[in-house]
Formats: sequence, structure tokens, C-alpha cells
Amino acid sequence: MKFAFYPGCVARGAAPELYTSTMLVLDKLGIETEEIEKAACTGAGVLQEKNQKLGDVLNIRTLALAEQMDLPVMTICSTCQGVISQANHRVNKNTDYLEEINAELAKEGLHYSGKTEVKHLLWILIEDIGIDSLQNKFNIDLSGFSFAPFYGCYIVRPSDALGFGENPQRKHSLDMVIESTGASSVDYDGKTQCCGFPILLINQKNSLKMVSKHTGDAKDNGADAMVTPCPLCHLNLDGYQSKARKKNRGDKADLPILHLPQLIGMAMGIDPKALGVNKHLVSTVEFVKSIKSKITT
Repeated sequence: MKFAFYPGCVARGAAPELYTSTMLVLDKLGIETEEIEKAACTGAGVLQEKNQKLGDVLNIRTLALAEQMDLPVMTICSTCQGVISQANHRVNKNTDYLEEINAELAKEGLHYSGKTEVKHLLWILIEDIGIDSLQNKFNIDLSGFSFAPFYGCYIVRPSDALGFGENPQRKHSLDMVIESTGASSVDYDGKTQCCGFPILLINQKNSLKMVSKHTGDAKDNGADAMVTPCPLCHLNLDGYQSKARKKNRGDKADLPILHLPQLIGMAMGIDPKALGVNKHLVSTVEFVKSIKSKITT
């Protein structure tokens, strides 16, 4: 099983532990990757609000590069997945628009036929690996732990661009992966809502309210940690949790925020430090002690 790998900007910058933990997990799963060279940022939906065609050219360019590799694309960021999927959906619905995009790509000697499949690692675990095969890779039973899923906006809507009709399990995919480890998946209202990152710089007050509500509600419902397939959500929920909780709830930031491959890696028995769990801003010390007690028993 091999994919053209699009790690996105954050895994190569502000959250390098996501990249490291991903590569460790992919090795255990036997998934080969070839990173897409010269790929641009997706624009994270922000660029598209100002200039949709420019954003679409950048994302279809990435798919054209992957098409040259003759490989499906793997993403590890919900935002990247959503933005690329929306661009792909638009050009596949409108052949004239695809021709417009290809006219721009031709300046670089590129062309896109519209056939490249783009899948988040989360979906690959469900659809390509399969839950049974995934569980066969686990060495640690995480029963007794409760994890709150946080999907991020772009991997749940718009559902037509994300293939929910053909793959309805995608709607519950993070819950399914959490439960495959033996842990419980915490249900709470905020798991498919916005984390607040998109408005952080223009309306920090409301952004912090979102962070406080999501992490506080998850904690109140018994979560030991939160798991997200989106590094932008991770940056906000981990990086601003202390300020948000203190300001809006008057309590402390005590809910660790895990990247999806960190959870998978721990279930595989990989040392949490190797997965970069110690690099988060919200303390993971007590949580890691609990996990390590499982590893050593």
C-alpha cells in the first residue's frame, strides 16, 4: 500500500510531533509514502474566501503532481483534506472550470485529469487497513481510558465533497478508531464544531470561548484526553487552552490534546516520548504515566 504524501504546513512547522508520530505509525502499518515535492499550502480555506480560483489552482496543482506519481494522496490534516476535497469536487463537477485550471497549470507543464483520490489517514485506517487489521497491530489495551474525539470542521462538511454518501462511516470514523483501541469515545456537542482557530486573530474573545467550551465539556463528560486529526485544531485547543479555561471557566488547562497518530502509536506500544506527546503545551505528564503503566503491565 503506497500513497503520495501531503503532510501539510503545520506538521512541517508548528507541530513537528505530528509528522514524527505519523511516520512511526505508518512504518508499523506497512504503508509506504512518497512525499509530494513542490506542493503548496492549501490556503486553509482563508485564501479561498478572497480568491477561490487561486486557491483551487494551488490545490489542483498538488493533485496534478500526485497524478504524475500515479498514486492516491494521503493527508494528515483535516483542514488540508477538506480544502483539497472541495477544490477537487468543484473541478469534477465542472469540466469548463477544470479546463480553466489546467490552462494555468500548463504554464508549469502540468495537467490534471480529475482522477486522483485524496484520503486522510483517519479514513485510510478505516477503509484501507480495516479495524480488525488495525487492532492486530495493537499491543496495548487502552480500556479504562476515555478519549474525546474532535474532528475539525473541514473533515465533516460539506459532506458531498467529502464522499460521505459513498462512505457513510467517515462521519463516525474518529469514534471508531478510538474505540478500536479498547478506550471509550466520549460523546459531547462540540466534537464536530469549529475549534475557533479561523477567527483567532480577528476575534480572540470568541475563539477562546470555543476552546474553553470544547475542552471543558469534554473534561466534564469524563475525557482523559482529546484526540484530533487536525493540527490546526491542535494548535488552538492545546496552545490556548490555559488562557481560555482560566478566562471563561476559572479552572486550569488539564485536558491533553493528542494527534491521531499519537493515540494509534501508544496503542501499538510505541514510547509516548518518541511520539512527541511531551512536546505539547498542556501537561501530559500524568496522562503519560497512566499510559506507561499499561505498557509495563
